[in-house]
Amino acid sequence: MQKSKYLVVNDRDKLWGLTVCTVGYEELMPGDPYPTQGHADGYYFNIAQGRILTEYQLLYLTEGEGVFTSSTLGKEVPLKAGDLFLLFPGEWHSYHPLPQKGWKSYWIGFRGRNMDERVRHRFLTPDKPIYHVGFSAEIVRLYNNALKTAMKEAAYAQQVMAGIVNHMIGLMYSLERNIELNMQGHSHVDMVNRARLRIRESLESELTIQQIASDLGVSYSSFRKLFKEFTGISPSLYQQDLKLQRAKELLTTTQLSIKEIAYRLNFESPDYFSSKFRTKTGCKPSEFRCAGAAGPKSQENGKEETTA
Repeated sequence: MQKSKYLVVNDRDKLWGLTVCTVGYEELMPGDPYPTQGHADGYYFNIAQGRILTEYQLLYLTEGEGVFTSSTLGKEVPLKAGDLFLLFPGEWHSYHPLPQKGWKSYWIGFRGRNMDERVRHRFLTPDKPIYHVGFSAEIVRLYNNALKTAMKEAAYAQQVMAGIVNHMIGLMYSLERNIELNMQGHSHVDMVNRARLRIRESLESELTIQQIASDLGVSYSSFRKLFKEFTGISPSLYQQDLKLQRAKELLTTTQLSIKEIAYRLNFESPDYFSSKFRTKTGCKPSEFRCAGAAGPKSQENGKEETTA
């Protein structure tokens, strides 16, 4: 059983940053011939000879087993139900189900500068093409939505499918990362979550990151490493960004002076607060306050504040 759609992309769609070329689903019972028939020119391949595509493709196995190889990997690696694997344009690859197992799989092919940028910044790389995410009803739903959208081919279907692909890629990336973190130990994940909550609840206190690490029973260096691995940023930067978000609220909803806000949020000085605020937002706290429709002008000692 196979359902597939190959799409025509116009020049206007390409400006969107990501376009979908093909989407489909196939079921192969044990012993069924592979590759299947009915593919468009440029998509057929001989298992032994492999192929090279001019687009990215993301495939998802919901049942069965198979093998995958590419010029970067240089060897065959196993595929199992719950695996997503990503094909890269210009890279030789080959894959197939195990004859005695068969498989059920979805695929979607796409290209565009949005994906090129992710590869350029190494969020996605040919040396790690397989993502072990397990069975995800959400990923299956996204593939089916993309297939339905492609079949209908209504106006602006490309923009809808581009959103589906972006959601799928983000979900794939997040699911595997969280699985890896949980495999390192539930206690580590729980510790980071408790630390994030404490930071959020103590933005206007003098609680330090070092104190949080000590309260959690780990060294600061170990805590910082685990926190950054989980969140992507250091705990001190996480705390600072939340304080700057809180500063925006105080600037637009209170008449507290900039000096008062700086000390309320435990910045070293008003000048240090203003410097960090400007680096983060591109404007001074006083400029941000004036631009806020709901924020009254702050005054200090009866005069309009000029600090920062």
